[in-house]
Amino acid sequence: MKSCTSFRTASSWLRTSARGAIFTALAAGTLPMTACTSDLLTVEDPDIISPGNVQSQAGADAVRLGALARLNTATSGGEMFLLGGLFADEWINGDSFIARQEIDQRVITPQNNFLTDANRALHRARLSAEQAVQLFTQYNPSAPGWQAAEMHFVQAYVANLLAEHFCSGLVFSTVVEGREQYGNPITTTAAFERALGHANDGLTAVTGTTAADLRVRHALQVTRGRILMNLNRPADAAAAVAGVPTTLRYQMLHSQTTQSNQIWLLNNNARRYSVGNNEGGNGLNFATANDPRVPVCVGGTTACAAVGGTRNQRDDLGQPYHVQMIWPTRESPVTIVSGVEARLIEAEAQLRAGNAAGALTTLNALRAATGIGSGGVAGLAPLTDAGTADARVNQLFRERAFWLFSRGHRVGDLRRLIRQYNRPANSVFPTGAWHKSGNYGSDVTIPVPLAEQNNPNVQSDQLCLSREA
Repeated sequence: MKSCTSFRTASSWLRTSARGAIFTALAAGTLPMTACTSDLLTVEDPDIISPGNVQSQAGADAVRLGALARLNTATSGGEMFLLGGLFADEWINGDSFIARQEIDQRVITPQNNFLTDANRALHRARLSAEQAVQLFTQYNPSAPGWQAAEMHFVQAYVANLLAEHFCSGLVFSTVVEGREQYGNPITTTAAFERALGHANDGLTAVTGTTAADLRVRHALQVTRGRILMNLNRPADAAAAVAGVPTTLRYQMLHSQTTQSNQIWLLNNNARRYSVGNNEGGNGLNFATANDPRVPVCVGGTTACAAVGGTRNQRDDLGQPYHVQMIWPTRESPVTIVSGVEARLIEAEAQLRAGNAAGALTTLNALRAATGIGSGGVAGLAPLTDAGTADARVNQLFRERAFWLFSRGHRVGDLRRLIRQYNRPANSVFPTGAWHKSGNYGSDVTIPVPLAEQNNPNVQSDQLCLSREA
């Protein structure tokens, strides 16, 4: 043994706040101490935070902020929204990464590293929120109710997003006293029911009338409506979102010093994605529709250069290279829950109830409004009645696709068209010849990652209970 200099881990929570949403980043550093006599092998692991370090009122709040930061990383601050859109028809692959290509081609393997990372990020956000609720109950019970309610929102939102994208057989493990407690695979319906329970708990926790209370309550209402629609309960879904203002925007904030807007980074800047356009025959014409809800330019043009799309080719040197203009900078915030979504839920419930005229009126009220949606759309021409039941469904889901572009809804919508509207999968997802080579596969869900085989409750030869929609 000899004299040495040891280091103590220091963690600081960096907080940013704007437009009603708060996110944090955990920055780990080291503080030098005085000379000591110690074995270098006993240096503390800087990645491990003891449960005892957060067992206080301040610790509870730090974990809450960390859960919001992780939600950011799991959504627009990460790649989940892009990967889901790639699997559907919002995006096409623009680089040579095999893992992204198999998602775009609908031939996904459980080893896919991009989806494994996205899955892990979602569960981290969920587990942080779960821990925060426990800490608030024990160490800060007098905190404003909306704070614990927002943690229930995170859990509800994440569980629903997982169920919309991944196959039946999702696993929700937890941590008890610092030890992982492995969950068992559950069906897609059970996962939606789990999400619904979290939304209900969150709404119970919100008791105030401040702006923060209303923001969280309304986000929970919309999320609850989304879950109920996934459970094929349209009337209940419409009731859930009643009273939510159309102007609601629950946003993920971005900056160069915390978490960048990954949609901008990987489309506009890195050219790894290109906006989809009639992909595989069934895809919508997002790139060429000239719709102000999804403004798109061609890479290399003056308009595109202004939003970061300075090159005229994708990263794989292919063309065309279509660039989104909804989020024009690395710092652009992304609305993940909105009042627009509430109105779309109401319109779908009206259509399901046989009130086609009411559904059309609701859709046209949205189109006539100004300053709503992520880009503050300034009003659109009214729709006319599509004429037939199937055409009205097509019209409704097209409206959903353009209002909610690249915000994690499209895969869930395509799967609902199969489950609830009895559409054949090959009439919903891109099909036929893939745009690079070969043909599209038949996947309509994303498999549970291979890493879940570490869970003793998961059979090694059956990661999914079912791959059906």
